[in-house]
Amino acid sequence: MSIRILITDDHAIVREGLSRILGAMANIEVAGEAADGAEALLKIASLDPDVVLMDISMPGMSGVDLIGRVHAERPWLPVLVLSMHKEEQFAVRAFKVGAAGYLTKDCAPEELEQAIRRVAAGGKYISSEVADALANAILPSRVGAPHERLSNREFQVFRMLVSGQSINEIAQELSLSANTISTHKHRLMNKLGTENSASLVRYALTHQIIQ
Repeated sequence: MSIRILITDDHAIVREGLSRILGAMANIEVAGEAADGAEALLKIASLDPDVVLMDISMPGMSGVDLIGRVHAERPWLPVLVLSMHKEEQFAVRAFKVGAAGYLTKDCAPEELEQAIRRVAAGGKYISSEVADALANAILPSRVGAPHERLSNREFQVFRMLVSGQSINEIAQELSLSANTISTHKHRLMNKLGTENSASLVRYALTHQIIQ
C-alpha cells in the first residue's frame, strides 16, 4: 500500500517541487497540499493522510502549534518537519510537542524518502545536520539559554520581531491584537534580559536564531 502524504508549506513552488520528488518514489503518493496550519487541519480531517510533511515556519498558526494540534487530535499520525532551520531550538520545540521527525530542506531526496518510510512505520527520524546540536541541547547537565524558556507563541513573535516585522504587521499575520503582541514582546524581552529592539536582534544573532 502507498504511503499518502499531506504537504504543508506556505510556498507554492516548494509544494510543487516536493510533489514531483515524492511522485517519483515507489509506493509514496501526495494525498494533498495545504498552505498553512488551518488548511492543513481541514485537509487532515478530509484526506486522512498517513504522514504530514510540513514546514515549521508558516504564517498564521505556527508550525509548532500545528504539530501540537495534530498530536493531540491524532496521536497516531506522524508529523515530519522539513525546515530551513538547522538550529537545535527549532528541532527541540518540534519534538517536544509531538513531531516524529525533523529534516532540513537541503537534504537529499533519498534521505527524505528514508525519513518518510521510517516515521510512517512508527519510528523517529532526525537529520544528521541537527542531530549533534539536538543531543547537546537535551543533555541534563546543560544550562538552557534564556530563549528556551520562551513559550511557543513568544518564540514565534520573537523571531518575527528580529526579522524586521512591526507590531502591527505581526498582529495582522497572527490574527491577534496589537496589544497582545506588545504584551508578548514585553514578556519575552524580560525573559531574555533585553532592553530594546536592537538588543533583541543582537541576541538573535548571537544565538543563531537569525543569520
